[in-house]
Amino acid sequence: MLPSKIDPVALDQHLTEAADRLGTPAYVYATDIVEARLADLRAHLGRWFAISFAVKSNPNPALLGWMRDRLDYLDISSGGELVLGRQAGWDPARISFTGPAKQEFELRDAIDCGLGELVLESLREAELADRLAAEAGRIQPVLIRIAPDRVPKGFGDQMAGRPSPFGIDVEDAAEILPRIAALPNLRIIGLHIYSGTQSLKPDAICENWRIFMQVFSQTCAALDLRPEKLIFGAGLGIPYHPGDQALDLAAIAAEIGPALDTFRADPRLAGTKLVLELGRYLVGPAGWFVTRVVSVKQSRGSRIAICDGGLNANLAASGNFGMVLRRNYVIHRIGGDEAGTRPEEKHDISGPLCTSIDKLGGGVMLPRLDEGDLIAIHACGAYGPTASPLYFISHPLPREVLLTGGQLQDATRITAR
Repeated sequence: MLPSKIDPVALDQHLTEAADRLGTPAYVYATDIVEARLADLRAHLGRWFAISFAVKSNPNPALLGWMRDRLDYLDISSGGELVLGRQAGWDPARISFTGPAKQEFELRDAIDCGLGELVLESLREAELADRLAAEAGRIQPVLIRIAPDRVPKGFGDQMAGRPSPFGIDVEDAAEILPRIAALPNLRIIGLHIYSGTQSLKPDAICENWRIFMQVFSQTCAALDLRPEKLIFGAGLGIPYHPGDQALDLAAIAAEIGPALDTFRADPRLAGTKLVLELGRYLVGPAGWFVTRVVSVKQSRGSRIAICDGGLNANLAASGNFGMVLRRNYVIHRIGGDEAGTRPEEKHDISGPLCTSIDKLGGGVMLPRLDEGDLIAIHACGAYGPTASPLYFISHPLPREVLLTGGQLQDATRITAR
């Protein structure tokens, strides 16, 4: 367990204050928990890895600004995220840019601003970047993203081991990588692999990283490359659902540490920085989605709480963001059972939309919900507002709140047009 779990009573006070001050639905992000998770990562894996944050998991500008002096690197996946990172004060030299469909205007802006590393995902992208770098009079540092031929079982999403838009298939690398290396305005400084996400299985994570090390070693030898940087897509998952077990970083470090030590002992890697790229692992458990019960009804034996925020504001919690079989997130009634005066009952929890898929929970045991009550959905610090169809049916947009040291800050990024 992490050392900075917020006391449940204090948490409910903060969530209630956020709802009363700013309205609902709302996301509340506790930076103290993010900081504790970062410290935990550094304590167990910092011997080998620097840390890069994937902006796509939570691009809130206030959060990115808070991270600026606490994390090593930022990874973006669009020109828009580059703008957000720079507006939050990030030095472009500390930013990498991944993504399978980078457009010319995005690449031009990234190269012109002095981007740290462009992560190349195809020969087409490399040739375009080479031309733009020549026009800018720059030699652009690049990493080449490799897609391994297998991903261990145990990952929520797989981006390699099958046909994929991401990176250069490892079986094609021998033909494509020398052609990239020959481009005069690009300088290959390393490699990148991100092949699986959301794993709660330490053995699968360690096996995946062993695959990375094998691919990195073979590719560096083939290119005669002494890399400055190698990026490991973390794949570290978080518990979303009742019964899920959090990862034990100490166990992961103990299992993979000897292999990492052997890998680092390769003379070719003497000056190499290893970077762990992650997003939801850092911020997911630090966020709550707060929504208010607008109406309660009985329908054919079920008690249904209908809330002011649903899949329009939180697609992930509705089960429509990559979940094969819908499972409830951890949910609680803010205020608890009020000293036993509210017995637990089963509730179906829905949002305000005119569609049957707008469901935030099914058969959830909670203290009896009534109109006006607040509920909090846990593990909502990643893939929240920006991963949701906010404008569907034009309900009010969710607020975003930063909770730091017990103080609330309105951090709402997206407002009605």
